[in-house]
Amino acid sequence: MMKATKPFSGTHPVKINEGFKCLKCGKTNPKAEKTCRNHCAECLYSVHVDKDIPGDRSSNCLGLMDPVKIDYNAKKGFQITHMCIKCGKSAKNKSASDDNAETITKIMMRQNTTHEPKATHERKRVRL
Repeated sequence: MMKATKPFSGTHPVKINEGFKCLKCGKTNPKAEKTCRNHCAECLYSVHVDKDIPGDRSSNCLGLMDPVKIDYNAKKGFQITHMCIKCGKSAKNKSASDDNAETITKIMMRQNTTHEPKATHERKRVRL
């Protein structure tokens, strides 16, 4: 006899590691080797499927999640910050070992050029 599955009601992340076809670039992505795959290995885009906890699959948004920032953490490795282009939700995810290094580099270079501090005031010219 099979047990009835209960709806997700926990507070801890749910590990879901399955292959999928990317909605942004069309690449077919296999399961990740050492972590759960939640973004495309080629373009690094994701889909907003989780609402409160990673793996809960309870979001109704389903917008594309743009990889807007990449940080490096000595314990966790590269972490990708995704932002939903539909609702604005932001979430961090670990990079997978087969993620495209060139795409990671491009995002890091883009964030370095677009997030430089801007001058708060202009110099005033003084006439003598």
